Amino acid sequence: MTAFILVAGAHTGGWVWQEVAARLRESGAKAYPVTLTGMDDRGRPAGPDTDLETHVHDLLRLIDEVDAAEVVMVGHCYGIYPVLGAADRRPERIARIVHLDAGMPQHGDQALTLVPDEAVRDRLSRGAGAAGKEWLIPPPPLEGWRRWGSVADLPSAVLARLAQNAVPQPVGTLTQPLRLSGAASALPTTGVLCTGNGSSIAMVEGLVGLGDPRFQVLTEPRVSFFELGTGHWPMLSRADEVAEVLLRAAAGGGHRVTGTVREQPAHLRPFLMDVPERHRERIGRVDLHLPGGLPAGVSDGPAAAEGPWPVVVFVHGGPVHPDVRPTPRDWPGFLGYARYVAGMGAVGVTLDHRLHELADYGRAAEDIAEAVELVRADPRVDADRVALWFFSAGGLLSADWLAAPPPWLRCVAVTYPVLAPLPQWVLVESRFLPAVAVRAAGRLPVVLTRVELERAEIAVTVEEFLAAAKECDADVEVVDVPLGHHGFETTDHTEQARRSVERAVRSVLGHLKG
Repeated sequence: MTAFILVAGAHTGGWVWQEVAARLRESGAKAYPVTLTGMDDRGRPAGPDTDLETHVHDLLRLIDEVDAAEVVMVGHCYGIYPVLGAADRRPERIARIVHLDAGMPQHGDQALTLVPDEAVRDRLSRGAGAAGKEWLIPPPPLEGWRRWGSVADLPSAVLARLAQNAVPQPVGTLTQPLRLSGAASALPTTGVLCTGNGSSIAMVEGLVGLGDPRFQVLTEPRVSFFELGTGHWPMLSRADEVAEVLLRAAAGGGHRVTGTVREQPAHLRPFLMDVPERHRERIGRVDLHLPGGLPAGVSDGPAAAEGPWPVVVFVHGGPVHPDVRPTPRDWPGFLGYARYVAGMGAVGVTLDHRLHELADYGRAAEDIAEAVELVRADPRVDADRVALWFFSAGGLLSADWLAAPPPWLRCVAVTYPVLAPLPQWVLVESRFLPAVAVRAAGRLPVVLTRVELERAEIAVTVEEFLAAAKECDADVEVVDVPLGHHGFETTDHTEQARRSVERAVRSVLGHLKG
């Protein structure tokens, strides 16, 4: 007999699991939808001292009462914090932990990072919220739930019920750090990823492939994954599928992310074009690939003989852990682009910026601005002819330049870009919204390279950007890559892909003429 302990996210209680629990019981399992202290008018009331430890102890009492051979703990969103805290203290009782569209919090982490309102996060992180009723965070209004996660597939009546039944969240449950000893670190774990909310197995495999040491644990045999094609509240939008996935997870099923690389990781494979190496100068985190200085015996082609040359600055995405080696400026894709434009008579610039976490976009933006000023100050560079080219999640960093383009910025390019924070990226500052910023871009040319086989969660952000650009009559050129994947320059060595790169480069350099 398997018992499922079902723990809901912020502002909600056991009622969200009613349909899932019924399906599990019909299958012969036991199901315990949990309403934590203060999360239901009929349950234990909360007080100013209600915190994460309170909710951990709620679960410990239940674990001790459950009579079942196997106990599977399921945490949704905030619910994974008390789930992990309780499993850490009763590891011998737990058969598996399921992260249902939930993160991977570690010892010392705060659930405060889940709160989408920047002002609330800032206030609470400074210790405010102890007097009067300030120890309670009110639930979002009906129209505010989409900021907590995608509401895809939620009928309007169900969304209204979610808003109506929601209750205030005690501040301490979000600000008290999670306490873990590591006792549960070897337990079998399953991640259920909701693609409508921006998560996918492909994204997990991409993070593992980057070599980020934080994600290597996801390659262990005890870890499995499932996908659900819905938004952030699958227990309300896909109850039958959630129940089925939980049963399969309890039986040890699911996709395994392999740690064995059959060949080089995708981002370290060769560039799709054979581009001669150029003379490179490294200044701190910035590399300049210059039109002159080819290796002996190699023709210089069309590159201009002397400067000052126009410049193209290539901006990588992320987040990329600081320990990843090689760093992005040495990845074949960026080297290939930089050498290619150098061969066409422009300085190609690659750099390493400090987007190590989702909260680092502001710091990364500062790094890019500093790099641009450093490059423009170089006497070999024409400071009035600059293009910025952003890739993947670096697309969000284009917002500052679109919102207030300086006169020397001749073009912004974005390739397989993320052009709006994905639903679960609540730590990204609200200023990084290219679909909003493009309304102030005027006639600044934008060259957007779009891959046909883009991840659905990213493709949505591109279409939103293009719709906004059309409304304001922005100057956007779209370069499509038929059958292209995210990161196609090192994975899709096809003639179509090569032609797309050539077209995008020609377009960007065309805007730098004059």
